[in-house]
Amino acid sequence: MSSETEPIIRANGLGKKYLLRHQSRPRYETLRDMLAGNAKRLLQKATAPKREEFWALRDISFEVKPGDKLGIIGRNGAGKTTLLKILSRITEPSEGRAEIRGRVASLLEVGTGFHPELTGRENIFLNGAILGMRRAEIRRKFDEIVAFAEVEKFLDTPVKRYSSGMYVRLAFSVAAHLEPEILLIDEVLAVGDAEFQKKCLGKMGDVAKQGRTILFISHNMGAIANLCSHAIWLDKGKMAFSGNSHEAISKYVSQGAKSQGEMAWTDIESSPGNENVHIKAVRIRSAGEVSANVLIDKEIEIEIDYWNLKQGQPLYVGIQLRDKLNSIVFVSVNWPSANLLKDEWAGKPRPKGLYRSTCKIPANFLNNEGYSVDVGIANTRDEWQDIQGNGVIFFAVHETGEMKKEYSKGWAGVVRPKFAWATSLLDEDKL
Repeated sequence: MSSETEPIIRANGLGKKYLLRHQSRPRYETLRDMLAGNAKRLLQKATAPKREEFWALRDISFEVKPGDKLGIIGRNGAGKTTLLKILSRITEPSEGRAEIRGRVASLLEVGTGFHPELTGRENIFLNGAILGMRRAEIRRKFDEIVAFAEVEKFLDTPVKRYSSGMYVRLAFSVAAHLEPEILLIDEVLAVGDAEFQKKCLGKMGDVAKQGRTILFISHNMGAIANLCSHAIWLDKGKMAFSGNSHEAISKYVSQGAKSQGEMAWTDIESSPGNENVHIKAVRIRSAGEVSANVLIDKEIEIEIDYWNLKQGQPLYVGIQLRDKLNSIVFVSVNWPSANLLKDEWAGKPRPKGLYRSTCKIPANFLNNEGYSVDVGIANTRDEWQDIQGNGVIFFAVHETGEMKKEYSKGWAGVVRPKFAWATSLLDEDKL
């Protein structure tokens, strides 16, 4: 007899293998080439195309309890969608086993689950029937589904004539409102506009509060962190980490570090830039050392080396610091009015040459987590369209031993400055 503590999803050693064929024959052939090839094959056995095994997933095991919200993160091609397709029973695993208890609704990609020749109205009832719902149940939810999707005018139009945005709005609305026990959602929300994405995330939050189980794939780390308590990080088809979502995100983002404290290019041709300027190097320096790992009580220097390619042009240099959720922590530019030190070259005409600009972040300012740096260099103060090297380098701030003892659980927020505190006795009350 099942209980609420029994997993609603159990994956054990899941793997998915594909066979890739490599044909040695040229991509394009003339009719003469094809006829000549056929004549040769009559005289000798044709060379069989080579086959290569490709494992999209390998040895994936995890459990999900009823009501859990599990995020799945990883780079493109990591196997995230393949995993959800196996759990949706769209594809069979090559090895391992997946056990699922409950009604599953999945939204994996634009077009999944809808019949293009049927109208929006007909597809709502079709999807409900596939989920095992009675017609009366679907009718009860019908108006709510249509209102959320905002497709009232096109309900009796075949969905093959819908735009991708309309398609996703209706597909998401059906999946979220027809009350499945398990909701599987891939990165299809990226098709919608920003307002609709916010609306969908709000609806998923409502679904989560109702105690239903959600598996959510997204490249939006903020959405994963806010919605999911746990996350799985997939890397090249294997499970790199499974656990707390904030820890999973931190490990995943830190893997994207381009260097050990420095990213450099050897020549102008290979470096990021345009006709005005090219970046030569970006590095993190603390306590005199170049390192991607710095201590919270040490000053951090972000050094940017760059080539000025145009004689006499003014240049402004700026950085954008992002946290592990890819949210902007702050922006700093070397404008005189926004600079504690007077930068002698800021906004002044420059000769051609190699320059270095340094931004200093005071000690005890950033919290102990991972950060990435965007670099911008422009020749006017108003137009910063020439952003170079987005996410060019990553660094992590680490706690010092003294503060670890005072508060071992960690601190909320992306900044944690030291402020002046004082306490005085106003009146002694002898109780």
